[in-house]
Amino acid sequence: MLCLDDFYKDGDDPTLPQRNGQVDWESPQSWDALTAVETIARLARDGRADVPVYAIGADRRVATRPFDVDGSPLFVAEGIFAAEIVEECRRRGLLAGAYALRRPRGATFLRRLARDLSEQRKAPRVLVRRGVALLRAEPAVLRRQMGLGAEAARAREVLRRVAGLLAGHPHG
Repeated sequence: MLCLDDFYKDGDDPTLPQRNGQVDWESPQSWDALTAVETIARLARDGRADVPVYAIGADRRVATRPFDVDGSPLFVAEGIFAAEIVEECRRRGLLAGAYALRRPRGATFLRRLARDLSEQRKAPRVLVRRGVALLRAEPAVLRRQMGLGAEAARAREVLRRVAGLLAGHPHG
C-alpha cells in the first residue's frame, strides 16, 4: 500500500495554497502530484522506489523509505488526493482501477479524529475544527473525485474488485 499522503509539500514551500492567511492543506495544490506519478511509474517499471515519509505535525517530509512491490502485478496507492492523478496514470498505462471510498460520514469523522488525536498531529482544537470542516465537505470531495475518474464504492466492493483484478493477472 503506497500512502500518497506522504507526498504533501513541505510547510515552507512557497507554492502552497493559502486560505484565510493559513496553508490550505485540503487543497490538491498542497500536494506534489508530479512526484507521486513519477514514483508510481518507477514502481511499475522497476518494482521499487524510495518514497517520502511525511510528518504532519512537522509539516514536512522527514525521511524516505524503500518501497518494494515484490513482483506483484498490482499495488494499491491510496490517499485523499489520489483521484487528482487518475487521468495521468491512465494516460501512462499505470492504472488498473480507481476508487473513491464511500463511507458513513460520521464514522469517517470519528476515525479521523481518533487517529489524529492519538498521533498528536495538531492541537485538539485544531483537529476538531478541521474534522468538522472535512465532515461538511465530504460529499463535495466525493463528487470531485468521481469527476476526476474515480468510481465511488464501499470498502468491501473495492476489495472485491481488487481481488478480481489480481485474479485476472498471471503471477510469476
